[in-house]
Amino acid sequence: MSHSATTEPRRARKSTGGRRATPPRKRRRGRIILVSLLVLVLVAGGTAYWIYSGIDGNIKGVDIDKAIGDDRPEKLPTSGQNVLILGSDSRAGANAKLNTGNVSGARSDTALVMHIPEGRKKAVAVSIPRDTLVTRPKCTKSNGSSVASAKRVMFNSIYSQVGPACVVKTVEQMSGVRMDHYVEVDFAGFKNLVDAIGGVTITVDQDIHDTSSGLDLTKGTHKLNGTQSLQFVRTRHGIGDGSDLGRIGLQQQFMLALLTEIQKQDLLGSPVKAYKIADELTAALTTDSELASLTKLAEFGRSLNGVNPSTMETIMLPVAYDKVDPNRVVAAEPQASTLWKAVRSDSTIPESAKKSPATGG
Repeated sequence: MSHSATTEPRRARKSTGGRRATPPRKRRRGRIILVSLLVLVLVAGGTAYWIYSGIDGNIKGVDIDKAIGDDRPEKLPTSGQNVLILGSDSRAGANAKLNTGNVSGARSDTALVMHIPEGRKKAVAVSIPRDTLVTRPKCTKSNGSSVASAKRVMFNSIYSQVGPACVVKTVEQMSGVRMDHYVEVDFAGFKNLVDAIGGVTITVDQDIHDTSSGLDLTKGTHKLNGTQSLQFVRTRHGIGDGSDLGRIGLQQQFMLALLTEIQKQDLLGSPVKAYKIADELTAALTTDSELASLTKLAEFGRSLNGVNPSTMETIMLPVAYDKVDPNRVVAAEPQASTLWKAVRSDSTIPESAKKSPATGG
């Protein structure tokens, strides 16, 4: 997987009823927060996956512990499990056919910290907007070279410039939360997964016409195939104020719809379908080395049997528009610190920690 850096010009932000919207781009990549489905698919049919040893080699592993070293937050005994989930859009192989822009390399524009509390009853997913300015810590690339720490770095640039281990380290440094696992799924894999389960049903309360993503839906209920699903999670111009922050809401809506669709699947009663879904999913996966096998994934999935997808809480990291560059956002304080403290201590997240000045929430 290529991690070459990509750059693109930013256009002036236009006012939208007093709220600033993210500028339009040539490439609209609805970063696939749906990769959190990995664990939930395993919950649905993980007990059967052990027989599919033929696809075990699909999964790619990254030794995050070795890459980061000892410069990590302490793992607290009652902090549950924390998984950093990324969606990548490498412009190579099958993904190249899904791109609308002439861009090379790979990026991860939205990260999702999935917190699974002690007792494994209710999961919490925290989305980090791609335009968030962060301090990138000193990191080591996969080739062994070192990259110095830097302030005011756009979050989604870290993956392409330094690699996934540095994304993990950055999230740990900004949150103080130790990541137990890392999971990444690519663009093409997401499309194929949706097609493998027969599509996903979505209800929209207004017409959506977005020439950037290609999505064209009328108000009402629709069964989306893989290509349409990618268009849906990319869309931002066809709905709301046209911002990246608003698009996160669409992605979360789709994630819950996909969870519902998977729950309807009789994976244990249909070995052929289960195999197809497992094959598509694992071919798209990169995980930390501790999860990089079907056996390990299934064991982790079985440990989550008490988690009900319908009760999973989705939260966006509270952000405010940057005072220097209004095209960027920064973590809003004290809300962000309160949010991360609750995750670290495995406690209920206060409503005050969910309010984001950039969205008026």
